[in-house]
Amino acid sequence: MKARIDYRNTNPQAYQAMLQLEKHVQESGLDKSLIELIKIRTSQINGCAFCLDMHTKDARKLGETEQRIYLLNAWREATFYTAAERAALALTEAVTLISTRGVPEELYAEVREHFDEQQYVALLMAINTINAWNRLAISIGMTAPAVF
Repeated sequence: MKARIDYRNTNPQAYQAMLQLEKHVQESGLDKSLIELIKIRTSQINGCAFCLDMHTKDARKLGETEQRIYLLNAWREATFYTAAERAALALTEAVTLISTRGVPEELYAEVREHFDEQQYVALLMAINTINAWNRLAISIGMTAPAVF
């Protein structure tokens, strides 16, 4: 499947705005591996093959194990994610699926046990940015490159 349009050149200002959000997330001080876990989990929920392909590769480059990548969609049952990662993943799911129940107070409290206010906002920016990238990629029809 070929992408419907070349969004980068069709609206370079919008593309640059997205890149600025991404730059902010990358410079937020959050652990780079955690950022990739957030991107992968969000992309799993949203069904974005393009972003899943990209971010699983990026996670491997950062040293993430195959096991942690493969079991990310079942992180609640896996014992090898830290308490902070688990809180961030729960927040990722809540924000990505915000219309189902919002972000409950108990989840906010759990996340704040591991992340200060600035880090909490950084997590929200990471989650919202990958949600925007997912929606852009899916709407444009971007697909993961086939490897045979």
